[in-house]
Amino acid sequence: MNIGEIAKRAGVSRSTVSYALSGKRSVSEETRRKIQQVIDELGYRPNASARALANGRTSTIGLVFPPAGAHYTGMQLDFIGSVVEAAAAYDYDVLLSPSGVDSDRSFQRLLAERRVDGAILMEIRLRDDRVDHLVAENFPAVCIGRTAHPDSDWWVGLDHTALVEACVHHLADLGHHRVAFVNRPEHLLRSGYESAHRGLDGFTKAAAERGLTVRTYSCGDDAPSGQACLERILHDDPATTALVTLNEAALGGLYRGLAVAGRHVPRDFSVAGVVASRWAETVTPQLTAADVPAEQMGRLAVELLVERLGHPDTAPRHHLLAPPISLRASTGPVHPRTGSDS
Repeated sequence: MNIGEIAKRAGVSRSTVSYALSGKRSVSEETRRKIQQVIDELGYRPNASARALANGRTSTIGLVFPPAGAHYTGMQLDFIGSVVEAAAAYDYDVLLSPSGVDSDRSFQRLLAERRVDGAILMEIRLRDDRVDHLVAENFPAVCIGRTAHPDSDWWVGLDHTALVEACVHHLADLGHHRVAFVNRPEHLLRSGYESAHRGLDGFTKAAAERGLTVRTYSCGDDAPSGQACLERILHDDPATTALVTLNEAALGGLYRGLAVAGRHVPRDFSVAGVVASRWAETVTPQLTAADVPAEQMGRLAVELLVERLGHPDTAPRHHLLAPPISLRASTGPVHPRTGSDS
């Protein structure tokens, strides 16, 4: 079924049907009703490409994220799912573009061919070529995360600095003096990965304020890397009694390493972190954590992009979220036998 058949049955021209569908020109109410009656009878749905040609909009947004490598973390998948679900509520489809930098062909096509009305970028770096490219192209976009200079951008971010600080202060209040920080992989730190750097800043700042003895570690995004990292922590300083982590993918391995070492959580060792609640609740004992609100952040990113598309002249807006620490069962006072001053 096509516009020509609708025009024939409604007794009007093809252009009149096109105008009625696109709204580009006024059509009398009587003619519009006649066309709509034929459409309803035939069950016609305009082709998406035809709609895009008619009104200059694709009703599609792009979700730009880095290539996975071996796998995506649970948190990355949570963000992807939340964006897709929120976009559907606004009748937008989502085109996934696994692009790392602005030289990637997929990312270039997304812009050059205007396959989408706007884009949401994940996994932001402090200096991000993708963001710079979108600004230069005047292409509507919203970031999940912040660059080093975010004032002129549209974004939704998590205050990793404040959240890691809160974890450190919580552990210090429990009497822990020797604390490790388990960050994301080294290559993400080298590339300027925003949450890894801001989390490290928060850990360093809070540890200095509380006079703690600390060590920091980069860790691969998987359980075996987590276990190996925990072994390094205890090898480097056996008196360590607590850790803070941003690396939810390594969490199971960190717990396994503690079990192998005979460290009971939380009697002998406390663990806190910044992870999504569903991951914090899958380990035993459940993790004391600042729960990453992935669903809320994805929804807010879509809302900001829809707002930007509808009102192109609006000044940049953003949301910086800092959820409270959810106290669960993985943290406790320093046990006298394993006190950090021993």
